[in-house]
Amino acid sequence: MSVEQNKWGIVFCPKSGALRPQSKWEKVEKCLREKGISYDFVQSENSSSVDRLVKMMINNGYKTIVIVGGDSAFNDAVNCLMMTPKEIRDTVRLGVIPNGLMNDFAHFWDIKDNEIAECVDMIEKGRVRKVDLGCIRYTNQKNEKCHRYFLNCLSIGLVASVIRQRRRASGSFGWRKLAFIPSSLLMIFQRLEYKMKLRIDTDVIDRKVMTVCIGNAQGYGFTPSAVPYNGLLDVSVVYHPEVVQLIEGFYLLYSGKILNHRSVHPYRTREIFVDKAERALVGIDGRVMNSPVGPFKVNVEQEVINFIIP
Repeated sequence: MSVEQNKWGIVFCPKSGALRPQSKWEKVEKCLREKGISYDFVQSENSSSVDRLVKMMINNGYKTIVIVGGDSAFNDAVNCLMMTPKEIRDTVRLGVIPNGLMNDFAHFWDIKDNEIAECVDMIEKGRVRKVDLGCIRYTNQKNEKCHRYFLNCLSIGLVASVIRQRRRASGSFGWRKLAFIPSSLLMIFQRLEYKMKLRIDTDVIDRKVMTVCIGNAQGYGFTPSAVPYNGLLDVSVVYHPEVVQLIEGFYLLYSGKILNHRSVHPYRTREIFVDKAERALVGIDGRVMNSPVGPFKVNVEQEVINFIIP
């Protein structure tokens, strides 16, 4: 079955822990009808169903696919699209209406969480930019060679632990800002270090590290200068700060100046090799993944996705 050229395919991903998860879709649907947008809509049952629904839309010929969801849902959509042949992928445009616990890739483009009419107008205008993707290439627990793409960032160590804690807290607290409080406390009091060995260009880092953030975009504040269209990844390697430095670090993080912190060591590169990251969790676009077994590599693939921007 094929669809008309201008019809949108929309995947609605209800926000985890929301009191009325359908309320966002009701607002989006009202706006679409008022503007006379032609669309078909499906709702994801859970986080594992997004890629299946996006694949269905690609196979049925939708050229504009809109994700009403957050970073993790958009990550699933991108990874599904990257499994299709290039000649098909180049005909598909991805758009986003933020509706997640984390919407940082949308925020990079100044796409606001609650400005639904503006989001719909943006997608209708259809201004497209080719964007880069980061990619982790690793071996899983079954000794299979795998890879996974990311739009915003990949984190190793404490930030990945914070992401996991934040998602758990969101289910209890419901409200995003409240959910971040216990996660922030974790950063202060759970002073973890991980023995890592990293190779970044000609530099070799072989020591204890608190966290590493590899950003294709802003990386939840840890790679504030990263942009997803220069063919490079920004890397922030964070060593173990003292308590006073942690407090300073929070201020610099929230003010977008984390790279000025003495414990943060920034790099810009096309690829990074992680030879060792003992016991460290790995997070990718707001979700903790099954940690790779053994060494892994992270690189950038330039201008591979058509993304609708303001």
